[in-house]
Amino acid sequence: MLESISVQAPAKLNLALSVGPTDRDGMHPICSWMVTIDLCDELVVDRLPQDRLSRYAILWHEDAKRPSDIDWPITGDLAVRAHLAMENHVGRRLPLQLKLQKRIPVGGGLGGGSSNAAAMLRAVNELFDLCVSLDDMRQISWGLGSDVPFFVAGGSAIVEGLGEQIESQETVPNLSAVIVFPEASCPTGRVYDMFDKVGPGPLRPDAVRALAGLNGPLRPDAIFNDLAPAAIRVAPTLQEHLAQLTALAERPAHVAGSGSSIFVLCDDQLHAEALADAVERRLALPAVAVRSLAARATSVL
Repeated sequence: MLESISVQAPAKLNLALSVGPTDRDGMHPICSWMVTIDLCDELVVDRLPQDRLSRYAILWHEDAKRPSDIDWPITGDLAVRAHLAMENHVGRRLPLQLKLQKRIPVGGGLGGGSSNAAAMLRAVNELFDLCVSLDDMRQISWGLGSDVPFFVAGGSAIVEGLGEQIESQETVPNLSAVIVFPEASCPTGRVYDMFDKVGPGPLRPDAVRALAGLNGPLRPDAIFNDLAPAAIRVAPTLQEHLAQLTALAERPAHVAGSGSSIFVLCDDQLHAEALADAVERRLALPAVAVRSLAARATSVL
């Protein structure tokens, strides 16, 4: 049995995000094309003797672009909750030590916390040789957050319903992009409340599937996000940042998920790296060049 395991927890981009009106339970059904990218948090998980108590450390990686206060209770962290959920699933203690180093900004619309939870499920499953299936891990993850089931495998997928319906795609599109991290706050609940006030349109799964099914390179202007207008109303400074990034890149910039990160598609990785450098020099905003990432990057120490 393994003693230690290192797992990457990648961020994601919503390349198409359609959101419908609330259902009878007050939830918003979605249809989204999600793709994981190589901006990753890192988890190192060590197995402890059975009589030991689990312990957790959460900190920012030294090269994190937008660190913030880690001011939430440890038992509220999604990676910790995922560990506890796995213990509950197998009906026994799974003592471990977690060191989580974060690069993905908190509240950036990139799914960092959800990805941490999914990475923890994978790590615990392998570290303790539990043989929990992918489907069962997705069932466990459903109680942790709507994006977590997608991150259990990651890659490229159409995600529908409340996040529980996942149609994985065989190939991950070859994408390069720049993500910019403004100092703006877009709490997900407030963005959805504003979305309801703005007036939601109908859910558009056909539009999402049509974009995901296109052959050839994805056009930078083809991306759409139904939550963008609401995110901009919650954090009005995003409008200026979007305009600045659009002008600098000479192509449309987009809100990532519910915000507050923004991004623009690039022609290739060299283009992305040059644009990220220009953003930091000319706009004085943290930026990172990313590319799409295949599923479940895991390595054993």
